[in-house]
Amino acid sequence: MSGKSQRGKKKHSAQRKNLKMRQSPPVMAAQQPAVAQPYEPMAPPKPTPPPVTAPTPTTMAVRYPYILTELRTIGILAGIMILILVVLALVLP
Repeated sequence: MSGKSQRGKKKHSAQRKNLKMRQSPPVMAAQQPAVAQPYEPMAPPKPTPPPVTAPTPTTMAVRYPYILTELRTIGILAGIMILILVVLALVLP
Protein backbone atom coordinates (compact mmCIF):
# COMPACT_ATOMS: atom_id res chain seq x y z
CA MET A 1 0.00 0.00 0.00
CA SER A 2 2.99 2.27 -0.18
CA GLY A 3 1.95 3.38 -3.69
CA LYS A 4 -1.13 5.16 -2.38
CA SER A 5 0.84 7.34 0.00
CA GLN A 6 3.15 8.43 -2.80
CA ARG A 7 0.22 9.40 -4.98
CA GLY A 8 -1.16 11.53 -2.19
CA LYS A 9 2.16 13.32 -1.74
CA LYS A 10 2.32 14.11 -5.42
CA LYS A 11 -1.12 15.70 -5.33
CA HIS A 12 -0.24 17.86 -2.36
CA SER A 13 3.02 19.04 -3.85
CA ALA A 14 1.23 19.97 -7.09
CA GLN A 15 -1.40 21.86 -5.09
CA ARG A 16 1.31 23.73 -3.18
CA LYS A 17 2.96 24.79 -6.41
CA ASN A 18 -0.38 26.06 -7.74
CA LEU A 19 -1.00 28.03 -4.54
CA LYS A 20 2.43 29.65 -4.74
CA MET A 21 1.83 30.63 -8.33
CA ARG A 22 -1.59 32.10 -7.50
CA GLN A 23 -0.32 34.10 -4.53
CA SER A 24 2.53 35.81 -6.37
CA PRO A 25 1.43 39.08 -7.98
CA PRO A 26 1.60 39.11 -11.76
CA VAL A 27 4.58 40.94 -13.15
CA MET A 28 3.55 43.65 -15.61
CA ALA A 29 6.10 44.65 -18.20
CA ALA A 30 6.33 48.35 -18.91
CA GLN A 31 5.11 48.99 -22.43
CA GLN A 32 6.74 51.70 -24.45
CA PRO A 33 4.70 53.53 -27.06
CA ALA A 34 5.35 52.40 -30.59
CA VAL A 35 7.35 54.84 -32.67
CA ALA A 36 6.03 55.33 -36.19
CA GLN A 37 8.75 54.74 -38.75
CA PRO A 38 8.53 56.21 -42.22
CA TYR A 39 7.89 53.81 -45.08
CA GLU A 40 11.01 53.10 -47.10
CA PRO A 41 10.59 50.82 -50.11
CA MET A 42 13.18 48.10 -50.26
CA ALA A 43 14.88 47.05 -53.45
CA PRO A 44 14.03 43.48 -54.46
CA PRO A 45 16.82 41.03 -53.76
CA LYS A 46 19.01 40.25 -56.74
CA PRO A 47 18.55 36.69 -57.98
CA THR A 48 21.66 34.64 -57.65
CA PRO A 49 22.32 31.91 -60.20
CA PRO A 50 22.61 28.39 -58.82
CA PRO A 51 26.15 27.15 -58.38
CA VAL A 52 27.54 25.39 -61.41
CA THR A 53 28.56 21.83 -60.70
CA ALA A 54 30.09 19.42 -63.12
CA PRO A 55 28.01 16.29 -63.73
CA THR A 56 29.42 13.21 -62.18
CA PRO A 57 30.46 10.63 -64.77
CA THR A 58 28.30 7.61 -64.03
CA THR A 59 27.61 4.98 -66.60
CA MET A 60 24.55 2.80 -66.80
CA ALA A 61 26.72 -0.30 -67.04
CA VAL A 62 28.20 0.30 -63.60
CA ARG A 63 24.94 0.87 -61.76
CA TYR A 64 22.76 -1.56 -63.72
CA PRO A 65 24.93 -4.23 -65.31
CA TYR A 66 22.05 -6.16 -66.95
CA ILE A 67 20.08 -3.25 -68.40
CA LEU A 68 21.47 -3.57 -71.93
CA THR A 69 20.75 -7.29 -72.03
CA GLU A 70 17.20 -6.72 -70.79
CA LEU A 71 16.57 -3.96 -73.34
CA ARG A 72 17.85 -6.16 -76.15
CA THR A 73 15.56 -9.00 -75.04
CA ILE A 74 12.56 -6.68 -74.84
CA GLY A 75 13.34 -5.32 -78.31
CA ILE A 76 13.56 -8.81 -79.82
CA LEU A 77 10.27 -9.87 -78.21
CA ALA A 78 8.53 -6.67 -79.38
CA GLY A 79 9.82 -7.26 -82.94
CA ILE A 80 8.55 -10.85 -82.93
CA MET A 81 5.11 -9.71 -81.68
CA ILE A 82 4.85 -7.01 -84.37
CA LEU A 83 5.89 -9.56 -87.02
CA ILE A 84 3.20 -11.99 -85.81
CA LEU A 85 0.58 -9.22 -85.87
CA VAL A 86 1.54 -8.25 -89.45
CA VAL A 87 1.35 -11.88 -90.60
CA LEU A 88 -2.03 -12.34 -88.90
CA ALA A 89 -3.36 -9.12 -90.47
CA LEU A 90 -2.35 -10.40 -93.96
CA VAL A 91 -3.60 -13.95 -93.49
CA LEU A 92 -6.90 -13.26 -91.76
CA PRO A 93 -9.56 -11.38 -93.80
